Amino acid sequence: MRRSRLPLLAGIGVLLFLYLPMVALVAQSFNASRFGGRWMGFSLKWYARLFENRPIWDALWNSLFVALVGTGVSVVLGTLSGWAMHRYRGGLQRVHHSLVYAPLVVPDVLMGISLLLLFVNSGVPLGLGTISLAHITFCISYVAFVVLGRLQEFDDSVLDAARDLGAGWWTTFWRVVLPMLAPGIASGAVLAFTLSIDDFVITFFVAGPGSTTLPVHVYSMIRHGTPTLINALSGLLMAVTFGLVLLGQRFIRQSR
Repeated sequence: MRRSRLPLLAGIGVLLFLYLPMVALVAQSFNASRFGGRWMGFSLKWYARLFENRPIWDALWNSLFVALVGTGVSVVLGTLSGWAMHRYRGGLQRVHHSLVYAPLVVPDVLMGISLLLLFVNSGVPLGLGTISLAHITFCISYVAFVVLGRLQEFDDSVLDAARDLGAGWWTTFWRVVLPMLAPGIASGAVLAFTLSIDDFVITFFVAGPGSTTLPVHVYSMIRHGTPTLINALSGLLMAVTFGLVLLGQRFIRQSR
């Protein structure tokens, strides 16, 4: 009986659908044409203008600052939240679980509007601080559930063994709990950083003057018709992303 080629063709079609636009975008970043579409020759002038464009780099640093702050705070609070949901039971924990789960299902538009109303009614000036607080609110949920998934495989008898050997609470946490949770914490941190640096909808509502992040700035560039710089920026970001992925895979292979 001959094997069907439909799964192979479907897989190739999906890969082309996902990666062919990226290839076209990178190719257009080297196009001398200002508006793209027709090939006008190879050129690096858009990358040169990209490095000379100060607002883009200011927006990038804002995004990195917000992502690092949001990731750091959400990792600490999300880990503690996941630990509390795993260790304790009762009506209060059910409420806690629902509150942590809510940001995962609430639409981003609704979260952005509600946080904007909260900041405005509280008299908090919009800026990088409000963006960081907004990102922390939804990053905590992702970190908490990633850590909770790791805790579901946690062997509590290891804690009893550590106490029997005379280890105190801090020693048990630092030498036993933290190393066993490290993969889950690292996964949650990477997920939180990715979601934070990529967020547009919530940031669009709570950003103030002088606190534009990279996604919001790219949206503004699209509205004002500068696709060539966006192509160069996207090509640079993809190169950095693929480089980090390859470096991570190499690190994992060496660890194994």
